[in-house]
Amino acid sequence: MVSQTALDAIDRRILKHLQDNARLTNVELAEKVGISSSPCWRRVRALEEAHVIARYVTLIDPVAAGLPISVFINVSLEKQIEPALQRFEKAVRGRPEILECYLMTGDADYLLRVVVPDLGAYERFLLEHLTRIPGVASIRSSFALKQVKYSTALPFD
Repeated sequence: MVSQTALDAIDRRILKHLQDNARLTNVELAEKVGISSSPCWRRVRALEEAHVIARYVTLIDPVAAGLPISVFINVSLEKQIEPALQRFEKAVRGRPEILECYLMTGDADYLLRVVVPDLGAYERFLLEHLTRIPGVASIRSSFALKQVKYSTALPFD
């Protein structure tokens, strides 16, 4: 298994190029990284097996896909005990509108990022799902007016 400290400069270049374009062929990737195909393929396999490369995905523009509303939601629970946390986390994992969920320090217990097609859909999500999760004490929503920066690429420079 490759640990963070075991990533050398070549591994980092491989990861940087795959983040930019996961559809590169092994030959193209090897050329960009500056090594031959066979060692490049072995390194990519090792990174996959070590779960440094978690999966390959296609990024879709939410506005173009009809999901223009982004909402950041702070959720506080009645009790911060393990069963309550597990119950909440299980419930949010099952909701496709929730793209991200973080257990937080500070005023709220969780921060969610939700995308929906319109305000009516958000209201339904809130009333039919989020408020029905046992143990939820408060919900505070903030609507994103404009996305200034969005990246999924980790900084390997």
